[in-house]
This record gives sequence, C-alpha cells and structure tokens, in this order.
Amino acid sequence: MAIKTVALVAHDNKKQELVEWVGANKTRFAQLKLYATGTTGRLLSERLERDDVTILLSGPLGGDQQIGAKIAEGEIDLLVFFWDPLEPQPHDPDIKALLRIAALWNIPFASNRATAEFILTSAYMTDDQHRPQKPDFSYYTGRSTPADQN
Repeated sequence: MAIKTVALVAHDNKKQELVEWVGANKTRFAQLKLYATGTTGRLLSERLERDDVTILLSGPLGGDQQIGAKIAEGEIDLLVFFWDPLEPQPHDPDIKALLRIAALWNIPFASNRATAEFILTSAYMTDDQHRPQKPDFSYYTGRSTPADQN
C-alpha cells in the first residue's frame, strides 16, 4: 500500500486554524506521512500525538524551500499551505517559489480549509493506484529527472 505524503505549512495567523483542521481530521491523517515547517510541525506533532512528523526548518529560514525540493524529488503528494492573505510576509519570494514548484510538478495544493477539505476527502487520497501525471521536462532539459521516473 502506497502511503501518501502531505506537506503542511501555515503562516503565524493561520497556524491555529491548520492545527484545528488537522486535529478534526486526525483519523485521516493517521494514514499519511507528514512533513511540516518549523513551529507548525511542532504544534501538529503535539496535537496529533505523533513523533513521526518530519519537522523541517521554519519557512523564513528555508523550510519552504526544503518542501519545494521534496516536491521536485517526487516525495510530496499534497501541499497544504494555509497562508495569510492579509499579512505581508518578508519571505514572500520563498512562498511564491514554493507555489510555483507545486504548480510546475502538478502537485495538488490547498491554500485554505475549504480546498483542503475537498482534497483530503477525495477518493484519490485513498487510491493506491492514482498518481498525478508528472510533466515531462526532457524537451526542456534534454535529460530525464528523478521525478520523471515516478
């Protein structure tokens, strides 16, 4: 059985909302491998009572880029990023880069609770056979990438 991997990120003003949403879906998340940035990861680990949440760096310190790298390497199946549209972020270029890489590699991305609910409850989340189609960049790079092999 293939285990889906979810990356979870939240801006400061959205951390509590993300933690509450994940807690309300604890049973569904029990079946998933989780990555999260900094404080969000610590809060989720405590809420879920799980010590297997992979906690990366804080977003502004490179955590967003770490998740982007995992997406490019084919390790992430879903990105849930509760971002705060009302608060300017000093690391906005990193955020845009993360969203760009998710779009580039055809990774489902939820930016709010409603979208996250739709994706989490999708039949594709429990379908072992379904994998989003990965783009073929060989025409661009002249060679295959590790993600091309998935």
